[in-house]
Amino acid sequence: MKKDIEKLEKELEKLKKKEVEKAKKEYSKIVVSAIITVNILFTLCIMILFLKKGSEPTTLITAWFSFTTIELWNLAKIKRHKIDKEI
Repeated sequence: MKKDIEKLEKELEKLKKKEVEKAKKEYSKIVVSAIITVNILFTLCIMILFLKKGSEPTTLITAWFSFTTIELWNLAKIKRHKIDKEI
């Protein structure tokens, strides 16, 4: 009886770990999707601004895409580090 309880506890712990890992995977997918969506919206806004004003804010564009690229790069590094740690 005691062994059965221990087995059930171990299985419960495994299930909890899987749920946490699944939530983390979904988080990174949400972040990547959000960054892509926001980049598309930013590009559209810059195009509209260019049509109305006739010039584009090059410094803002450079800073924005640098920021989002670095965020995606860091997210990829974190994921790579976790994969390497598991292996």
